[in-house]
Amino acid sequence: MLQGLIVFICILFSPVLLVAADNPNVILIMADDVSWECFGCYGGEDYETPRIDRLAAEGIRFEHCYSTPICTPSRVKLMTGKYGFRNYTHFGYLHPDERTFAHMMKEAGYQTAIAGKWQLNGLYNQLPGHLDPMRPHRAGFDESLLWQVTRGKGGDGGERFWDPPLEHNGEFISKEKNAGQYGPDLLTDFVCDFIENNQDEPFFVYYPMLLVHDPFVPTPHSRGDQPISHSLNRAPKSYADKKKNFVAMVQYMDYLVGRIVDKVDSLGLGEETIILFTADNGTNTGIRSSWNGIEIKGGKAGMKDNGTHVPLVARWTDHTPPGRVLPDLIDFTDFYATLLDASGLGSSAKEPIDGKSFLPQLKGKPGMLREWVLCHYQCYWNKKPGQYARTAKYKLYRDGRYFEVPVDLDESKDLGTSLSKEAEDVRQELEYLLMRCPPVPAGALGKETVERPTYRDVPNLLDD
Repeated sequence: MLQGLIVFICILFSPVLLVAADNPNVILIMADDVSWECFGCYGGEDYETPRIDRLAAEGIRFEHCYSTPICTPSRVKLMTGKYGFRNYTHFGYLHPDERTFAHMMKEAGYQTAIAGKWQLNGLYNQLPGHLDPMRPHRAGFDESLLWQVTRGKGGDGGERFWDPPLEHNGEFISKEKNAGQYGPDLLTDFVCDFIENNQDEPFFVYYPMLLVHDPFVPTPHSRGDQPISHSLNRAPKSYADKKKNFVAMVQYMDYLVGRIVDKVDSLGLGEETIILFTADNGTNTGIRSSWNGIEIKGGKAGMKDNGTHVPLVARWTDHTPPGRVLPDLIDFTDFYATLLDASGLGSSAKEPIDGKSFLPQLKGKPGMLREWVLCHYQCYWNKKPGQYARTAKYKLYRDGRYFEVPVDLDESKDLGTSLSKEAEDVRQELEYLLMRCPPVPAGALGKETVERPTYRDVPNLLDD
C-alpha cells in the first residue's frame, strides 16, 4: 500500500512524466522554397528523394497541403495558427506578443528547440527589439541554433551555406569561427544532438531548413574537388549550372531529413515521435522541373498552385497507416491545432481559432475534414497581394476568377458563369466564405508602408 501511495504522489507531482507517457514527441521539418514537383513520392522526375519517399511509404502523404506564396507569412501562420489578417504586419517579423506553438508545447511539459532560418526579428524594418538575440527564446524555444536572428547578410553577417554566421542560444558565432563548415550540416547536428539529449522526456523540434533557398551552390556531396571556402556561396551564372546545383541541394536536403529519421529510429523513438515534413512555399521562379511528364515552373511569391501547394509527409511508427495517401485539405493554420491536440493540453480561449487538427488522420482515423483552405496574401515585400479560397478541385479568387485547378494548373481558363451544378454550388460556398473574410490591403506594398491593418476580432471562419 505504501509503495502504491509513493507511485501516486510521484505521478501527481510529475506532469512531464504524464506527457512523456501519453503524448508524442514532435519533429516539424520545413524546407525552404521547394514545392511538390521536386519530390519523387509526388511525381517529381528530376530529383532523387529516397529518404522523404521512404518516410511517405512508412507513413502518410497528404495530397493537398497549402501554404502562402512566400516565407514569412507562411512561417507566422504556421507558428501562431492564425490567418495573416489577424497578426501579420511586416515581412521578416513575428510580433513578440504572439503566442507560438513553442509556447504551447512548453506549457504542456515539452522541451523545445528550433534550428535553421529565423529571420523574424524585424531586421528589415528595424522594429523595436530587432537586435534582441533572445527573441527565439522569448518565442518559446528552450534551445536554438539559427541564421539571421540579429544579423542580416551585410556587415558581420553572411550567407547561410558555407562559413555561415549563426546564433546559438543568443550567442553569435561568426563566419570566421565557422570557416570550412556547411550550415545545414551544423543545424542537423544540433537537431540530432537535441533529440539524443532529450530522449527520456517529451520534446518538440521545429527545423525551418536553410535548404533549398538560393543562391544555388554546391553541397558537400556535389562540390567535387573545389576547395572549401566562402567563395562556394557564389552561384554560377548559367541556368544549367544553377539547375545542377539546385538538384544537388534538393538531394542533400533529403539526405539531412534521413539523418534525423535515422537518429529517431536508432534511439528506438519511432513509436513515440511524430515526424512532419513540409515546405514554406513554391519553388524559386528561376527553376523548371519535370513532373508527371509536364514542365512545372517554380511559382514562389505567386498564388497559383506552383506557389502555394506544398508537400506534407507524416510518420508516426505504428500509428500512421503505412503508405496511405490522403486527399484531405490541410491549411498551414492546422499545424498549431494538430500540435495542440498531440500535446494533450486541450483547446482554450487563449489558443488560435483558425485551424483544424489532423492528428486523427495520423492515427488512421477520418478526422474532422476541412471543406476549404484560405490564402490571405499581403507580404509587405513588393509582391502582388491577393486572396483566394479553394477546395481540392475548385479555386475562387476574391476578384471573381474561378478555376478548376487539377486540370488547369496555369489558371488560364476562367470558368466564368457557365458552370456545372457542382461547380456552381462550390462557388457559392466559397463566395460566402470570402465575404466574411477581411480584404487584403491593395498594392505591392514595401517596407516603407505605414498603414498595416489587422483584424484580430473576425469571428472563426470555420464555424459555418
